[in-house]
Amino acid sequence: MTNSSPTQLILERRLNAPRALVFQTWTDPVHLAQWWGPRGFTTPVCEVDARPGGTIRIHLQAPDGTLIQTEGVFQEILEPERIVFTNSAFKDDHGEAQLETQYTVTFTEQDTKTKLTVHALVTKAGPGVTPSLSSMESGWNESLDRLATLVDATPSAPSAPFRR
Repeated sequence: MTNSSPTQLILERRLNAPRALVFQTWTDPVHLAQWWGPRGFTTPVCEVDARPGGTIRIHLQAPDGTLIQTEGVFQEILEPERIVFTNSAFKDDHGEAQLETQYTVTFTEQDTKTKLTVHALVTKAGPGVTPSLSSMESGWNESLDRLATLVDATPSAPSAPFRR
C-alpha cells in the first residue's frame, strides 16, 4: 500500500522475517549499509548511534559516481517497535540542507513475519530538490526491495549473523 503527496510518503511491506531481525537491519550500520538506497547505489559511509539524540550519517554513491551525503538525529528508539529520526541532505553553498525529512518507522509482529511501515514527512524542500522528491517513492521502494531480499536470506533467529 502506498499513499503519497508532495510532502509525505507512506510505504508498507510485509517481510518474511521476525520483527527483532527487521528492527536490527535499521539500527546496525553493517546491515543498514547492505540495503539502504536504490538498486545500483552503494553505501561507502554508514554510521549509526541508535539511541535518542544519537546520529545517523549515510553517504550514498550513485552508479554514475555522484555522492549524496545525508545526516540525521534519532528522536525515538523503541526496540523492536518504532524508530523516529530526521534526515537532511543536499547542502547548499552555505552548508544549509535543502531537503529535510522526518521518518517514523514501525515494526508490527505478525506471526513469524513483520509488517513494516515507513512514514516520511518532508519538512523542508529547498530549490533544486524537485528531482529527488519526484524519485523518493521509487527510491524507497527499491531500498525496501533490497531489505526484503536481505532478511529473506537471513536465518530466522534474531541473533543469527547476516549473510553477505
